[in-house]
Amino acid sequence: MITRRAKYALKALLYLAQQPEGQTVLIRDLAKAERIPKKFLEQILLDLNRKGILQSRKGKGGGYLLGRSPAKIMMGEVIRLTDGPLAPVPCVSKTAYHRCEECVDEKTCRIRRVMKDVRDAIAGVMDKTSLADMLGKKGMKGA
Repeated sequence: MITRRAKYALKALLYLAQQPEGQTVLIRDLAKAERIPKKFLEQILLDLNRKGILQSRKGKGGGYLLGRSPAKIMMGEVIRLTDGPLAPVPCVSKTAYHRCEECVDEKTCRIRRVMKDVRDAIAGVMDKTSLADMLGKKGMKGA
């Protein structure tokens, strides 16, 4: 299950993706439109800005906007940035692998085999789904 933080990040990014190219959005307007607590949203947007998914502008006409095309921002990337690895158990994670303490033999662990399939299925969908796909705009400019 994704966290509320990840869900809010996706909601905010989808909202920004629907704005005219180059148009900034103020945090208060985004928070109100998507019903996200403003302080929580500020933290999320700062993290996304640091990672290059968003850009921010200060002063008159300032606010946040996407740092790259909606077609180049993948759901899996956003979830990993906000929640960490997609894998349900650490022994199948590609980005944060570590052996399960109680495991006797990873090669024969039946739980690990199933959880690897789960990870692959989740990553297969999330890493191929862009903001543009989520909005149904595959033919967007910059795609």
